[in-house]
Amino acid sequence: MKTFHNPHHALHQGREEMFRGRMVPCHEVPARLDFVLAELQRRPLGSVEIPTVDNATLDAAIARVHSPRYTGFLAGAWDEWVAMDPANAQRDALPSVWPLGNRHAFRTDVLPANFAARLGLFSFDSGSPLTAGTWAAARGGAACALAAVQAVLGGERSAFALSRPPGHHAGPDFFGGYCFLNNSAIAAQALRDGGKQRVAVLDVDYHHGNGTQTIFYERDDVLTVSIHGDPSTEYPFFLGHADERGAGAGEGFNLNLPLPRGTGFATWRAALSTALEAVAAFRPEALVVPMGLDTFEGDPISGFTLASADYFAVGEALASAGLPTVFVFEGGYAVDAVGTNAVNLLEGFQRAAA
Repeated sequence: MKTFHNPHHALHQGREEMFRGRMVPCHEVPARLDFVLAELQRRPLGSVEIPTVDNATLDAAIARVHSPRYTGFLAGAWDEWVAMDPANAQRDALPSVWPLGNRHAFRTDVLPANFAARLGLFSFDSGSPLTAGTWAAARGGAACALAAVQAVLGGERSAFALSRPPGHHAGPDFFGGYCFLNNSAIAAQALRDGGKQRVAVLDVDYHHGNGTQTIFYERDDVLTVSIHGDPSTEYPFFLGHADERGAGAGEGFNLNLPLPRGTGFATWRAALSTALEAVAAFRPEALVVPMGLDTFEGDPISGFTLASADYFAVGEALASAGLPTVFVFEGGYAVDAVGTNAVNLLEGFQRAAA
């Protein structure tokens, strides 16, 4: 299994985030990737490479998923933030005001001139600091996803996009949940553009992939399936319920499997079986797995109780789908364990797929 890692990931290093009403050190830190990379060096599964994707190809792939006014904002946001006040260079940009859409008669079609207003327009939480290196790191993640897709389209059984910041909460024109560009959605779209007629996305992160669901919600060529904490109590709260089945042409092509906080592996594994049955019924030609490891029992911001050894079985189950598979690194905030858990899952997959 080839791994493509993002050499620019550490350029995104938030200082603080708003969490449960107070400012705390960021949970999403560069060490998350470093621990995975170190474990891959200790237990190699294949080559570990830096992606070589030209800028024009990368820009085109991002544009297939995200709106131009959103990516245009992200690309220039840090320079604009610092230009407002040179002292801003010493602190990250966090949104503080949001439109709530037509329900409250706020408009989103007119792009505000005020930076704080645009920061809020393109975000949905106050826990995702925008830093000096956010755009470069996010683009590097998208490049990893594209390189992994190219490997699979070239005949590899699987490939791993190892990047941060994560991506599955980012929508067509919004960021949040530590996510700015949706690497998993970029991968799924690139597989479609590469000739795969149907692609399934099976998200195993603790938190619902609201961005991915939004991107594909009205499409019947990409099946989105997510196993996650019940949004009635768990972030991102406002999407991820079981009755969200898709709309228009996409009706019936979105499956949410929310589970209560405290869920153990046996129940979670049964939900994975249901998810894989849905994938099989869809008859996709490729699979994308947003690979969150925050289902781990020691994760500080999540609530499932999977043990490290359980991830071998998760990987084996995913391999049973028999599909060319792109893995994309998402959540997992028990930093010391995330490398072990990630490589356990990938090793289980590779062993079963052999």
